[in-house]
Amino acid sequence: MQNILEKFSLEGKKSVVVGGAGDLGQAMVKALAEAGSKVIVIDLDQRVFSFCEQLQNEGYSVFAVQADVSNKDAIEHSFKESLKLLEGKIDVLVNTAGIQRRYPSEDFPDDEWQRVIAINLDATFYYCKMAANIMLPNGGGKIINVASLMSFLGGITIPAYAASKGGVGQLTKALSNDWASKGICVNAIAPGYMDTQLNTALINDKKRTDEVMLRVPMKRWGIGDDLKGITVFLASAASDYVSGTIIPVDGGYLGR
Repeated sequence: MQNILEKFSLEGKKSVVVGGAGDLGQAMVKALAEAGSKVIVIDLDQRVFSFCEQLQNEGYSVFAVQADVSNKDAIEHSFKESLKLLEGKIDVLVNTAGIQRRYPSEDFPDDEWQRVIAINLDATFYYCKMAANIMLPNGGGKIINVASLMSFLGGITIPAYAASKGGVGQLTKALSNDWASKGICVNAIAPGYMDTQLNTALINDKKRTDEVMLRVPMKRWGIGDDLKGITVFLASAASDYVSGTIIPVDGGYLGR
């Protein structure tokens, strides 16, 4: 029987992180690599290459694949490229790619709606589906989706983001129901108010920031490192009886 520290080890595991060059994604990639996993990072941003090179220089097996995850053909190509780099096996999938657009709901542009849904929700499903088709014949794996507080709340002027993240939460439950008995644990992390580029406009709005901090018991914005522990937990054997959950990492926000 493994001791508890061994259960958290990802030594020899193979992971794919979609959106891994983003502010939160980078921390999740580092967590998986530090726990022993080989990691493929899929992202559109050019910095995916310098980020992976930096981790390689630190001794980690981390490799970049560039892709626009709003495009289904690009999604499929990036997954195939990742599988080649992982020699045909995937143990862990993390879906953290996401964008946000703010407009009054009555003026929300159709093209922006479609792009938010495509990246935040559609891509999540496509990667889950492709990963499951590799994991199922191999006895299972771990899928971690990145949801949001907006999986529970409606937000203001972000109807597409709230709809997409609500969908990620429900998708996580639905896939868990279908795959948990077959060895795939599917869970989601719901970050709270995080100090990222996605929230720049909100952070710069002092009135809204003050409102948010009134409800966050820890009285601070979250950072990427706050997601590292939960990422390793959900990716490792330590969470083998955990599936279908959406776990908030929000400084206590939802408890108020």
